[in-house]
Amino acid sequence: MDKYNEFYHHINNIVEKFKSLEKTPVRIISHLDADGIAAASILAKAFMRENIKFSLSIIKQISKQRMNEFSNENYKIYFFTDLGSGSISEIEKALVNRQVFILDHHIPEKLTTDLNLVNPHAFGIDGTKEIAGSGVVYLFSKFLNDINKDMAHLALVGAIGDIQEDYINDTKKFSGINQEIIKDAEISGKLKIEIGLRMFGAQTRPVHKLLEYSTDPFIPGVTGSEEGAIQLLNELNIPVKTADNKWRRLCDLNQSEFKNLVTGIVLRRMGSEENPEDVLGEIYTFVNEDEQSPTRNAREFATLLNACGKLGKPSLGIGVCLDDKNSKTKAFSLLMDYKREIINALNWFYAKRKEGLVLEEKNFVLFNTEHNIRDTLVGVLTSIISKSNLYPDGTLIIAMAYTSDDEIKVSVRGVNSTIDMKKLLDKIHEKVDIQSGGHTSAAGCLLTMDKEQEFIKAIKEVLSGIE
Repeated sequence: MDKYNEFYHHINNIVEKFKSLEKTPVRIISHLDADGIAAASILAKAFMRENIKFSLSIIKQISKQRMNEFSNENYKIYFFTDLGSGSISEIEKALVNRQVFILDHHIPEKLTTDLNLVNPHAFGIDGTKEIAGSGVVYLFSKFLNDINKDMAHLALVGAIGDIQEDYINDTKKFSGINQEIIKDAEISGKLKIEIGLRMFGAQTRPVHKLLEYSTDPFIPGVTGSEEGAIQLLNELNIPVKTADNKWRRLCDLNQSEFKNLVTGIVLRRMGSEENPEDVLGEIYTFVNEDEQSPTRNAREFATLLNACGKLGKPSLGIGVCLDDKNSKTKAFSLLMDYKREIINALNWFYAKRKEGLVLEEKNFVLFNTEHNIRDTLVGVLTSIISKSNLYPDGTLIIAMAYTSDDEIKVSVRGVNSTIDMKKLLDKIHEKVDIQSGGHTSAAGCLLTMDKEQEFIKAIKEVLSGIE
């Protein structure tokens, strides 16, 4: 039996154990990003189909305070989705004599536990690239009832939100179990795959706005600048308006203009840490969604869920996944606020860098946004900076932000770095008290305000020994 079959066999055993339990209301706790919201939505829909009552919470991270709250509740069964693996000991202490299920893809704190842990890493499967948290929940739900295969597209949204695509023959694609999930989504009739321009709002926005708000891919001199976007189009001899003075969309461009646009973007991205040709790739379209809706494109869908979670409206994201029209209307409005905040965050960073308030060392960049940027968005900002061509390969980007609870959220990303971010934070934890978690390529931590200078000193010491 290979590792994948062992993993599937384990999931089936966990499902059978769950089925054997007394039917009582279930507590679901999930993460607030796109993957976590998609995961919670899949499980919620699966439980609704089984007439299982549940209560759902979307949280930033597991903390001692949160676990104390959960331990005082009267539920006998708890599900942690897209989180929990890094806090097994904490959960064991807080939820004694409860049935706890952890459906997650983050690196586990430990593998020996009485909790019902479903995690690909336990079977030698890469949870950073081969399956997301929503994918783990999807497999659990599929084993629970085959009817749940119609939610495969939501697991794909979660994988996109967690940036699980990797280079296969110089082309960004999904691998491992994610490919099996994509097949299920295609078989369900909900997913169509085409090759196109991998940019947010490709079907709905004017071309210049499409370029201005493009953070993935990042376009130097264009992202965050309407003037830069229009200038690029002018350089490429692509009119921004139609003959009747309406803004042109991507679908309004002829074949020659489209090719020129792609070439122009690629040239602007030369020197970026990613392949500049990344602007072209597989486009995942959900054919049952309205043509003008952000939920028609899987990447836009993931961004929409991130917007709901990061701006404090995760319930709207759940509603979107469950196809609630009212939730969709409100979420679509929230999406523009989200993109504006990201652009404002980028502009803040550029301004502070120009003022010399961003610490730029040989192998790392460190800055504190304080209260200027939401703590829920600092990870997004760090990721965008790491994908730009501002810093050389191997550079670590470390950003901090103050939370509303008087704590500090830290996000760590690398510019084409081979450093294990999770292990890096584990080393820092030996010097200063932090709550850390994440993956090898993207990690973060939480610390109290009084530990700020101690943390900065520790990270400088640790990174000084890394070439």
